[in-house]
Amino acid sequence: MTTNSNLLVAVKEYMEQPGVLNLPMYQRLANALADEIMQGRVEPGGRLPTHRELAGNLDVNITTITKAMALLQEAKLVDTRPGRGTRVALHQQPETQFQSAPRNDPGVIDLSVNRPATDAYNHMLAAVLPELSRDPRFASMQDYHPSEGPEWARQAMASWLRQQGVNAHADRIVLCEGAQHGLSITLRSIAEAGDTILTDEVTYQGISALCKMLDIHLVGIETDQDGMRPAAVRRACKKHRPRALFVVSSIQNPTAVTLTLERRRELAAIAEEQQLLLIEDDVYKPLLDASTQPIVNLLPERTIYVSSLSKCIAPGLRMGFVLAPPDLVADIGTSLRVDCWSVPAMSALIATHLIESGRAQDLVVVQREELRARQRILATCCGDLQVRSGATAPHAWLTLPEAWHGHDFVGRCLEQGVAILPGSAFSLNPASQPHAVRINLSAAPTREKLATALTVIARLAHQGPHGS
Repeated sequence: MTTNSNLLVAVKEYMEQPGVLNLPMYQRLANALADEIMQGRVEPGGRLPTHRELAGNLDVNITTITKAMALLQEAKLVDTRPGRGTRVALHQQPETQFQSAPRNDPGVIDLSVNRPATDAYNHMLAAVLPELSRDPRFASMQDYHPSEGPEWARQAMASWLRQQGVNAHADRIVLCEGAQHGLSITLRSIAEAGDTILTDEVTYQGISALCKMLDIHLVGIETDQDGMRPAAVRRACKKHRPRALFVVSSIQNPTAVTLTLERRRELAAIAEEQQLLLIEDDVYKPLLDASTQPIVNLLPERTIYVSSLSKCIAPGLRMGFVLAPPDLVADIGTSLRVDCWSVPAMSALIATHLIESGRAQDLVVVQREELRARQRILATCCGDLQVRSGATAPHAWLTLPEAWHGHDFVGRCLEQGVAILPGSAFSLNPASQPHAVRINLSAAPTREKLATALTVIARLAHQGPHGS
């Protein structure tokens, strides 16, 4: 990826080419920067040199810089915000944008957002709500609570984590409004602008969006069928001196890889020897039939474990949790207090009630069985394609036939009424995009609609871009 110094050299060379010398100076500068951006040599979300740096290095005045940036903004290639400088626009394609809710477009089956595969939570919630007012803790619903969350709720979450095989204690837990919020308060507690964090080269969109907003440098690491390659992590540590390593250990989003125990041990060993913090995002763990030892159990003193009830029970509950080493709990709690003081007490009481009554685990079983049925539909419709998923995985990673380009395939699917995400939406390297798409099996409202959507996807994959 182009550094600012290399960018300035490339821009200067472009501006001095004979073919552009007849253009106004601001137009030459805009064209030079646009060329670097469009060729993928400047990272989306990356900060461009300041107006003063550009003016000094290119020997032009500030007015010229301002006019050039106005042209780039008009072309939607850059974003300029007061106090934050000028950055390359995050996404040029609407289908790659970080979505938080499914589409409501009529006639479209949206398989682009991970969400529970059944409405079992709503039925369970309807039964639970009348019981809440009889709970002794209901009297505290109108009050403030500790930033880390009510003690009784943290005890329930610790119990829930222990059921999943995580060594958890209530005094190390901070409740939050979903795993994305947990990642946000964690990053703000452990890293500063300019720090580097390592992750998979194809990774969860949420961590990319957070790091860009916080000016944290996110470096992608080569992977294999077992996840992040240890040798590549060591090379990156030597080159970048990172602050932390971010890992999605179970059913990685988007590639559906679950780290083997051996790979988990290798990554934990690297984190220890390199004195890294390790952020383990494990939101899909409850969906696994048999789960592997989480990294936090292997390296509790350096691992921050982030999870939630969103993927296994319901995203609308907005209940997540961060399990952190004792010396980080207070900082993470302080970060949350700045955001929202504490999680909503009613959400905490609902989650606690579901866990203590055993209903939460019942909901997980329902989701697993539904996902198992949807995996059978995937095998029937796409069994002869190169698909990676898991027995109870909510999403699948489809490697496209060579004739297809990811964006073209996604566009054709949408024309046929199916929404999915291209691999480029998850890639940290614009110059090397994965030749794949993510399909969210759990997102379809019914199995029948899933079968319809997967039939469309398989037909287009086999036909190729020029098929009729």
